[in-house]
Amino acid sequence: MKRCKALSFFLFGTIGQILIVCLAVCLLRIIGMTVDYTSPIGLVAISIGGISSALWGIVISIKYRNTSFRTILLDIFKIKQPYKNYLLALLFIFLDFLPVIFGGKIVINAWFIPVFMFLKHIAFGGIEEIGWRYFFQPVLQERINYVLATIITFMTWGIWHFLYFFIEGTLSDVNILPFLIGLLTNSFILSALYMKTKNLWLCIMTHSLINVCSQLFLDGNIYVTYACRVLIIVLAVAITYSSKEELQD
Repeated sequence: MKRCKALSFFLFGTIGQILIVCLAVCLLRIIGMTVDYTSPIGLVAISIGGISSALWGIVISIKYRNTSFRTILLDIFKIKQPYKNYLLALLFIFLDFLPVIFGGKIVINAWFIPVFMFLKHIAFGGIEEIGWRYFFQPVLQERINYVLATIITFMTWGIWHFLYFFIEGTLSDVNILPFLIGLLTNSFILSALYMKTKNLWLCIMTHSLINVCSQLFLDGNIYVTYACRVLIIVLAVAITYSSKEELQD
């Protein structure tokens, strides 16, 4: 399968699948049905829509890279990594949520809640990385530079998220500008981690931890927030290009 065809199939499959679910959800709500996390039909819709990027990432990776499902499965659970890779992920997370120290708050009602949330966000969040960071962006980077590929991935990932929020029933709760800035920052974090480590599990883990922390760590100084996000993006770009130079050497 050629590159352009693979990228097109991934996007049409991923966006098409979640868009069809959105239309079905819209029709069900019009006739008076409750479709969100509180209803069985809502959970089915959220699952089908949420798995779209992972599903098409797997399907197109197998065809484009001539790999196997077993290989992808092993990559998902390749937990054994050099400790420096984990430290890099934790550094990004620390910088991302550092602003909570300056006027924010941490809301944890029981010790097991973050653990439960982490496991939940692997299934409803982390596995998105199979599509976006494992397949889509690396294939984009076969023709364009890292920064542009990250921005394109951010834009398509953003469209996907707004469709997903509609299915969840949380679209009206989204504060669009802060969300997009956060998503752009996360795009650089996750892409830099994958470019540096070539490890899918690390991206899944970091994505899930970011989702958990965003629900537990609230508010914080707005100026520190934007300063940290600029720093994260600069650091991500520097790490990615330095790792490329190491490979070339």
